[in-house]
Amino acid sequence: MGLFEQSWAALRSAVDGLAQEDYLAPSGCTGWLVRDLVCHLVIDAQDVLITLVTPSGAEPTRDAASYWQVSSEPPDGQDPLDALTVRLAAAYGDPALLRFHLDDVGAAAGRAAHLADRRLRVATQGQVLTAGDYLDAYVLEWTLHHLDLVAHLPHVPGPPAEGAAASRRLLERIAGEALPSELGDTDALVIGTGRRPATPAERAALGPLGARLPLSLG
Repeated sequence: MGLFEQSWAALRSAVDGLAQEDYLAPSGCTGWLVRDLVCHLVIDAQDVLITLVTPSGAEPTRDAASYWQVSSEPPDGQDPLDALTVRLAAAYGDPALLRFHLDDVGAAAGRAAHLADRRLRVATQGQVLTAGDYLDAYVLEWTLHHLDLVAHLPHVPGPPAEGAAASRRLLERIAGEALPSELGDTDALVIGTGRRPATPAERAALGPLGARLPLSLG
């Protein structure tokens, strides 16, 4: 099983194990409840399916690191698409319907990733990547959102260590600099992307790099 499939399966399993009341807990995404995050995962899974069946004959314009649009401003939940996600999530009503939709579309996305030729060039958002780079970028997406899922639900299992380590390495490529070894992988990810502020000791370890953080990935 590749890292994409492992990370995605772990995230879907964590969602599958949520209690009904967990859906109304806050997530690690500003302005989103857990149910809103799960709705976003449905949209993500649809994007994966669409991209993997959109081949391109053009040369790649992005790789797994440059795929991301980087901003220094963390999302504030006010973006129109973020607001639309909240309305869509609320429209499901029963969390079981949302969980069923994610299981259905998410399983299909996992199968598509398993069958994909990593050398295939695919088009998304006006850019061209190899399928391998696209799937590697999504390991970071799944890992960050898994951390968002469990941010206020300590009883829910977190992301696999392998996916967190790979995501850290990719974040370091995006930053153009290694994050300090004093930070574990999950701490490096949540601090590096602005999901929580660094402690004074962590800020000292970050040194000059801390002035360039967080990196908001879109």
